[in-house]
Amino acid sequence: MRFTPHQRAWSTTRPGTDRPAGRRGRRRRAWAAVLLSGAVATGLMTGSPAGAQSGQALDLPSPPGGDEVKVLIYTGTAGEESPAVDAGIEAIEKIGQSGPAGQRFSIEATANAKVFTNAKKLAKINSVVFLTGAGDVLNADQEAGLESYVKAGGGFLGINDAARTEPYSDWYTGLIGARPVEGSGAKAQRATVEVGDRTNPATQSLPLEWKHPDKWLNWTENPSGKVHTVARVRESTYTPGTGANGADHPVSWCRDYDGGRSFYTGMGGTAESFAESDFRTHLRGALLWTTRLVRADCKAAIDSNYTAERLTKANQPGVNDQIGEPHGLVTAKDGRVFYIGRGGKDASQPVVTDWKDPDVGKGEGEIHVYDPKTKEVTLAGKLTVFGNKGGGDELVKVEEGLLGIELDPRFEDNGWIYLHYTPHSKLDRDKQMATRQVSRFTLNKATNKIDMSSEKVLLSWPVQVHSCCHAGGGMAWDSKGNLYIAVGDNNSSQFSDGYSGNNPEPNYKGVSFADARRTAGNTNNLNGKILRIHPEQDGTYTLPEGNLFTGKETAEGGGKTRGEIYVMGVRNPARISVDKATDTLYAGWVGPDAGAPSETWGPAKYDTFAVITKASNRGWPYCMGNKQPYRDRNLPDPSKPLGWYDCDHPKNESPNNDGLVNLPPVTGNNIWYSPQGGGPDYPRNAQGVPSYKESEATYKLPWLKGGGQAAMDGPVYRFDKSLSSKTKWPEYWDGKWFVGDLYDDTQPRHAVLMDPKTQGEGGIPVHAESLRKIVPVGQGGIRNLMDWKFGPDGALYVLDYGRGFFTSDKESALWRVTYKGGAATPAANQLVRR
Repeated sequence: MRFTPHQRAWSTTRPGTDRPAGRRGRRRRAWAAVLLSGAVATGLMTGSPAGAQSGQALDLPSPPGGDEVKVLIYTGTAGEESPAVDAGIEAIEKIGQSGPAGQRFSIEATANAKVFTNAKKLAKINSVVFLTGAGDVLNADQEAGLESYVKAGGGFLGINDAARTEPYSDWYTGLIGARPVEGSGAKAQRATVEVGDRTNPATQSLPLEWKHPDKWLNWTENPSGKVHTVARVRESTYTPGTGANGADHPVSWCRDYDGGRSFYTGMGGTAESFAESDFRTHLRGALLWTTRLVRADCKAAIDSNYTAERLTKANQPGVNDQIGEPHGLVTAKDGRVFYIGRGGKDASQPVVTDWKDPDVGKGEGEIHVYDPKTKEVTLAGKLTVFGNKGGGDELVKVEEGLLGIELDPRFEDNGWIYLHYTPHSKLDRDKQMATRQVSRFTLNKATNKIDMSSEKVLLSWPVQVHSCCHAGGGMAWDSKGNLYIAVGDNNSSQFSDGYSGNNPEPNYKGVSFADARRTAGNTNNLNGKILRIHPEQDGTYTLPEGNLFTGKETAEGGGKTRGEIYVMGVRNPARISVDKATDTLYAGWVGPDAGAPSETWGPAKYDTFAVITKASNRGWPYCMGNKQPYRDRNLPDPSKPLGWYDCDHPKNESPNNDGLVNLPPVTGNNIWYSPQGGGPDYPRNAQGVPSYKESEATYKLPWLKGGGQAAMDGPVYRFDKSLSSKTKWPEYWDGKWFVGDLYDDTQPRHAVLMDPKTQGEGGIPVHAESLRKIVPVGQGGIRNLMDWKFGPDGALYVLDYGRGFFTSDKESALWRVTYKGGAATPAANQLVRR
């Protein structure tokens, strides 16, 4: 509690008003006068009500206010009054008069702070609005009165300069949530507001991207994570000036505070802003909550309302009893979590790398199950895989093994489990070729073990294993029973200087391993694709309509297609997901290794995320990002560049291509990031080729910055109102897409909002917010995010890969992130009854 060093003496008010004399004169309106009479008026003019002592709390009912809803607007200021005050009063009055019959309220406005020492007056007020200027406007008694009002359950709305009020009060700083940088917000500018909360009454009716002119304040300390932010201003759309907050610049927020409800908006700095219908809609929703006319969740974006709990222990020495080398998870409807180990063992176990040895690369792909009822882990089954060669260079290490898992949509009835893996038994050591396959197994309900003899191979295809890498592995279902399978490009990361993987020369016994045109860019090859098939009861599959090819296309020279291909042109898609509400496919894939763009060869490494609404070509190895082309290279000298690829008319002219030459046009991707930042873009010449000069780059996604980079697609959250769960994530996250990265340094770990109108053609996110403290990073946190999915309990389950590569270690673990913020406020029994 702050005690002022002196009692402020208010000058007498002008006749007929309650505003102190000496303020800038202006036309007064009858509705702006405080309607006080008798004893109440005497209390305002003579000091604190009987019984109130300096700096002590008032005796107020809990909650204050009543069915005759009243809003008190306080306009006190220590300096010159803003011309926005009259406009604000008028706007709030019209808001109160124009709402539905059950959501109307009356207003009273005053500049006299003595109202906060009048318990009888405050007892009838549903919400207090601070439409104030800067400065110390409350003495100790008055601040104590405001504090008492909030603690009793009162509502508070602060607008713009209200954040500059009471600068010496820690309690008031907490009430407001943040303090502005001195000098910020001096001039009005048109900017874009990102409306991230689509459920709050103050924002649910606003556009995703709201163009609004106002005075924009910068914050001395960013309140995100400590308050529930409902809207942010995009700094790239105006000049933020000194103290800019960057990509995360909150502008409106709310939270339950000290017994009451507090909403603040940094907007409302100009008279004109109050005339805008969208801003009045924003204020209306805030006032409906602070007056107790409606409920709202102002807790969901507060970091401390989430708990991250490690579910699995460290493995016993030499035994993967808890977890293998983490590579994917899926949840069953009964709450069990099935998760897989790729095939690497702990670092103490030897690996065989000699191709002359029959056991080269032999490992165990393990399927573990966590049961939330018993909190125990069991080993459901294991496969002998090719995928345990450890680390080393491109010609030693391998990313094959047990790569993906999915449960049949009717798993509870049939026990079917689908596994995407590379069996060691089908390894050709002479040609250094292997077979990748998707097989269906059956879980024995009596033993809770997978019957390994029940295998039915749905789909298989050849992969070269002479050189690492890019196996992919993720799988997902849509609502029509179609199974999507993410397959890496089976191409080396080297031999192209980290740019397009299009070197046709390196090969082993005639099979190219550095030319992704053989795989990802090849219409007749299943690698570098996202496949879509419809598994049938007998263990076979059919092809759904709407894939990229039918499998019957041919061209002169014998080029063909595969009908299983839904998406081509992806590099290493470790994770994919399908939003069950829309059947939209989401995917992320890892980019190449170039650390910077090249004016000769093209863009730097771009890790990528995409919203895929229809069958498409996503570009690799011809184009990346928002259709940024690479340079072609070919024999006889692949070190010399040829022409730039045409993203709208790509041609596969590789000598290693056995598919069509003319490919589908490239669709731009939604999220791409390099070590220099998120969404790099460059000026383009008349042929559409970017300059690729770092000095000319602009960044469309400033909330992203790469480094090690390994994109890990996450789910779209869908809130289930019918689900009875104390730990489920709140509705605030409904419809938001979770994007992350294996690494936890500066890489993404965000929830993003897409615009459905533009997402299918490469539209960038309209909003993104960090999850780095909710899905915690750093030592003791989830440092290497391998997979993440929501369970049937509404909690988020996360696999931490561990701290090594191609092994499991003590940090390899399954985690669960749960919500503990509780229900919306105010409580249902405290709503105003009209």
